[in-house]
Amino acid sequence: MGSDRAADFEASARVLNLGDVQVSDMAYPMLTVTRTPRLIQRSDPGYVQLSLTLSGNMGLTQFRRHTLLGAGDLAVYSSSEPFDGWASPEGAAPVRQLLLHLPRAALPLTGRQVDRLAATRIPGGEGFASLLSQFLAHVARHPWQFAPQDAPRLSTTLVDLLGHTIAQRLDAMSALPPESRERTLLLRVQEFIRRHLPDPGLTPAAVAAAHHMSPRSLHRLFQRHGLTVASWIRHQRLERCRRDLANPRLAARPIQATAATWGFSRPGDFARAFRSAYGVSPSEYRYKT
Repeated sequence: MGSDRAADFEASARVLNLGDVQVSDMAYPMLTVTRTPRLIQRSDPGYVQLSLTLSGNMGLTQFRRHTLLGAGDLAVYSSSEPFDGWASPEGAAPVRQLLLHLPRAALPLTGRQVDRLAATRIPGGEGFASLLSQFLAHVARHPWQFAPQDAPRLSTTLVDLLGHTIAQRLDAMSALPPESRERTLLLRVQEFIRRHLPDPGLTPAAVAAAHHMSPRSLHRLFQRHGLTVASWIRHQRLERCRRDLANPRLAARPIQATAATWGFSRPGDFARAFRSAYGVSPSEYRYKT
């Protein structure tokens, strides 16, 4: 590693351990890094690494491929093959990067398939890469929202999303095991629901149609994970309403307006659902908080 800021190099790193999977949130000034055959021979953990650039500019070279990365871009590379990388900030702000480490064997793809995508730019706003970017950023920024026993589920979700991101870029979705495809489909559906919660027309039938599947298939997907579609939609809407009712900046907004904002078109239905979920009426909850 090297830097033209070696004399006053200031950096920070937070590492979240999820068993075999690690998430690192890093900030640093200008930096260059080289992994040589000698270093690999000395010690190689056999990791696949995923980089998500949050700010600044980065470059990566591996397998004689060169890629430039900006904010929002993803790139995969291997610890088992030589690579060169650099990063430079834009202006006075440091480079910000999220790094996901996982054993190559954890991915449900062959090493050759993973290597085909190494050192190529993956736009973080498209397809499964968008889900991966959002999930990775949320876990890195809000680790306190998860308990230690959540680590296996978090690592499984990250591995599934990375596997699907790689497979989608290679057009190799059929190579993924059925259980991985199913878990990732559930995540896609749930993310769609979150984005459309304000729509009163968000019904299980509408969700199924948006994903080109039958309502029966959608219900089965949720049931296999101990959920029902309607109750999951209702819970997400209630949680948004509860959050807004506790927000002092929204204290002047009528409760009915809050309910309507999150898709409850009937005030009576909302009041009954809220009391059933939280044990108090919406007005009582707002008063207490």
